[in-house]
Amino acid sequence: MVRQTRSGTVLVVGGDSTSRQRAMSALDRAGYWSRELDSGADALAAAEEELPALVLTELQLRDMTGYELCHQLRQAYGELLPVFLMSAERTESMDRVAGLMIGADDFIVKPFDGDELVARVRRTIERTSARSATSTSTPELTPRERDVLVLLADGDDQQAIAEKLAISPKTVATHIQHLLGKFDAHSRAQLVALAYKRSLFD
Repeated sequence: MVRQTRSGTVLVVGGDSTSRQRAMSALDRAGYWSRELDSGADALAAAEEELPALVLTELQLRDMTGYELCHQLRQAYGELLPVFLMSAERTESMDRVAGLMIGADDFIVKPFDGDELVARVRRTIERTSARSATSTSTPELTPRERDVLVLLADGDDQQAIAEKLAISPKTVATHIQHLLGKFDAHSRAQLVALAYKRSLFD
């Protein structure tokens, strides 16, 4: 189920259905999209399809841990995507510290208060948006770099881009490295997400 507003999407991943529904109901009342997902792989696919405003994930997922999901999201999107961990069992100080050390923005202990969850989500999303707004200047791109970026956003790999632009894969790789540097991106996924945020494909 997906609920829609102007505030962006919060992915609610794994966990028991009662907690998911409590979180989604609280987010819905506060005016956020919420999307329920069962696994880490589903969350990664959803984030690649459209960068969410925040990911709220259970620590124990059926295909990976919340720690692993957080790490993979950090590798792909850097600080662009806030991640909250959530658990009813792993609530000791060492568990919370471990989550924060791998890059989680917050750790939600279950059972949680819906209003408190929304307050934490809102504060984190606003802070992330403000930080993003300070670095929204669009770098100057060459026509070829723009071509490569558009094809990356379409999902083409390096070989396909080379064939479509009639250049070598090595040249494509060079253009991608230049783009990563110009956008200060850590990965191709983050590069495309930043380009969308700056409305380069409108």
